[in-house]
Amino acid sequence: MISLEEIKRLVGPNGWIDGSELLQRPVDFWNATPTQALGLARPASTQALSALLAACNRAGQAVIIEGGRTNLVSATLANPDTLLISLERLNGVSVPDPHAMVIEVGAGAVIEHVQAICADAQLRFGLDFGARGSATLGGALSTNAGGFQALRYGVARDQVLGLECVLADGTVLSHLSSYAKDNTGYDLKHLFIGSEGTLGVITRVMVKLHPKPTSSNTALLAFDSFAHVLEALSTLRRSLNGTLSTFELMWQEFFEFNVNALLNGRSPLDIGHPYYALCEVEGFSPDTDGETFQTLINGLFENGVVVDAVIANSERQRAELWRIREEFEDEIQAFTTMVDFDVSLPLQQIEAFSDQVRVTLDREFPENLGLHVLAHLGDGNVHVTTGLPDAIRKDELKRCIYQIIAQLGGSISAEHGVGLAKKDYLHYSRSPGELATMRALKRALDPKNILNPGKVIDLAG
Repeated sequence: MISLEEIKRLVGPNGWIDGSELLQRPVDFWNATPTQALGLARPASTQALSALLAACNRAGQAVIIEGGRTNLVSATLANPDTLLISLERLNGVSVPDPHAMVIEVGAGAVIEHVQAICADAQLRFGLDFGARGSATLGGALSTNAGGFQALRYGVARDQVLGLECVLADGTVLSHLSSYAKDNTGYDLKHLFIGSEGTLGVITRVMVKLHPKPTSSNTALLAFDSFAHVLEALSTLRRSLNGTLSTFELMWQEFFEFNVNALLNGRSPLDIGHPYYALCEVEGFSPDTDGETFQTLINGLFENGVVVDAVIANSERQRAELWRIREEFEDEIQAFTTMVDFDVSLPLQQIEAFSDQVRVTLDREFPENLGLHVLAHLGDGNVHVTTGLPDAIRKDELKRCIYQIIAQLGGSISAEHGVGLAKKDYLHYSRSPGELATMRALKRALDPKNILNPGKVIDLAG
């Protein structure tokens, strides 16, 4: 184990929080138990982090990198002998380049802060999700986060042109290229994006940007069949010239639950339909975009694809529609022991998946407390939440759902990562050969297994 004196010397006087102080804070947003760790190191530069990791590697000291502490898979859970490292001081954000449409960002920068800086320069950073106000870019990249606008801009890895990271032994790999075409051997950045800090520590990122849209139109649509949902999605994608940013699908039970909990039952649309979609289009012709959007929605309604619709005519109405989709506090209270799933499926399998989950819950787990389903439909990401009276059968329920995912050719983790929560189920989505290759990469880049040990994959198999 590394000595505390050496850690303090490497990170400086403002770079250390003792383990006794960490007992006063929760593990993360979702886990209220006290944080147990050797302490928290806060290096202020890549060089300081490099020296710290080199020292930890020599001593065989296990480390876990923290971002905004909003992860959903226990990816940063520590023990009293683990050293936590926060990159919150590596939070610099450069001035955006308006011509190349790129920006260099420190891994500790908060997503919402990056969004605001880009917006001020009339540019758009394409990553957005509910935890934008606390999640950091490094954390988002570590899990390859997705979010609300992946339909248009892609997931976290799609925002990255180049990056800098530090390996377990302190080696710094800096390839902050600001251009898209770079075929100089292996594209190493993709090893570290999505690896949850098990292969290396991302410190700086060259992010690609997009023109900031100048108009925004939002609608809530109701459907009586999943086939019509897919038809509407396809029509909007074809007809809006790539400006459809969001298509968030909510199944009836989730929609009606949040309408009752948040709006006292004042639903913006008639209740009782099996599907509701929140769609948003952001364009560049403010004088005509609204009319074009209205015409498209009217066409879907006249053709019987949409059975009810409302278009927000103010920012207040837009925010109210988004509340129905985004807020989950009441759901947490309703599901005593929450069991949630973040999965991906081929679009044509999503209806079958939700139906099979409903049948499985009713047949095998009649004590369930409900079923909430919603999806970032354009990218096939489905979120399923249910609850049980207690945790006795929680693992059994997980296995049942992941077996359905495997049978339908889906992924057990779409955008939240693996961490500890999904590690034991990884074989439902990855072949023995793929798992063996992951272990080989881990052994090659972190032979002493100091980087977030035990998360994502076990070296022993």
